[in-house]
Amino acid sequence: MSTNHKPRPEEVEHLLRNAELRNELEPYFDESIRRVNVEELPTPVENEFLASMLAWERAPILPISQWFDPELKLPHPETLSNDEIHDLLWSTIHKLYERRIVLDFTDHLSDCELYCLIYRDILPCSEKKIESLTNYLHWDCADVGGDPTVWLRYYASEEDRQAWAEDFPDPLPVAESPPYPRQLPRRPL
Repeated sequence: MSTNHKPRPEEVEHLLRNAELRNELEPYFDESIRRVNVEELPTPVENEFLASMLAWERAPILPISQWFDPELKLPHPETLSNDEIHDLLWSTIHKLYERRIVLDFTDHLSDCELYCLIYRDILPCSEKKIESLTNYLHWDCADVGGDPTVWLRYYASEEDRQAWAEDFPDPLPVAESPPYPRQLPRRPL
């Protein structure tokens, strides 16, 4: 009785794709590729991982405003009324989402403050533009300037707050409900 395994056509395709991906990744080879244990991952899953690495390596770094055609340019906030800011803000939020950019932790910001954040910080920021239907860029709107106070005040769970208090000596801000609750388009982190 023969114990030779004859590969199915899809197995051969997966192996050929794997070799192709590894060959294309060769110029970028580092420890992250070496960490992929082919003994533990099915070849199709490994191929997805390698393809995502290749997409990352090849992605251009562009200001987010240039991810759009034509480039997404917003009027200066001081030239707009509150109603115009509100309407333009929601239009921009949906345009960002169409490019797989999700705004997280925005409920502490007024419409004007969020519009200014998009205008001043998000649109000019250079990021890797990865063309993938599964990749989302999550923009943490509570972490502007690296100050954890906003997150601790409005978004941290009680468990998160207690863990923070154990690690850091500064007093915690009082927990509050965010003043501007919104239902923004969401994708999981």
